[in-house]
Amino acid sequence: MSKRLEEFMRTNKEEFDDLEPSAELWSRIEKHLPAEGTLPGKREARTFSLNFVLRVAASVILVMGISFVLYLRHERSTGVDYAAINPVYAKQHMQYASMVESKRKELKAIAQSEPQLYKEFSAEIAKMDSTYKKLNNDLANSPNQELVLRAMIQNLELQTEVLNQQLDVIEQFNQMKKEQKNETKNI
Repeated sequence: MSKRLEEFMRTNKEEFDDLEPSAELWSRIEKHLPAEGTLPGKREARTFSLNFVLRVAASVILVMGISFVLYLRHERSTGVDYAAINPVYAKQHMQYASMVESKRKELKAIAQSEPQLYKEFSAEIAKMDSTYKKLNNDLANSPNQELVLRAMIQNLELQTEVLNQQLDVIEQFNQMKKEQKNETKNI
């Protein structure tokens, strides 16, 4: 504060203190206060009916369902057309993918008779398949899609070769089993 104001307040202090509120002031204030038991600004607690809650829940589920369907459509639409990249590669990709699928089915058929071999063989194929899936995910955003598609085809070729080798090993294993059974019968 400035010194002049402070000095003015000190010299005129008695004049400020002589004013007192009137006796009627409190009764006028009481008239404007809310009734006893209610506080200003406090709202009553709302209760929601079960019907209202169910409608809100159904709306939320409906919105989430529609969002999920739209998401799935978007995912499918972002798939890459291999034939648009290179028709020859697309045909090769389709051939190798179908061969890999058929070889996997053959390998799965053997799983019941030789579960340990199947477990080892499927672990190797799973590694190659994860590489293939990574390449497939990278294909859409790749600046050189033809190169990535060729790498995918090479991966499928390798999977086919490995599956053929695994099936050959199982066939040889089964052949050895038959020969051993025949030898034990002859003895």
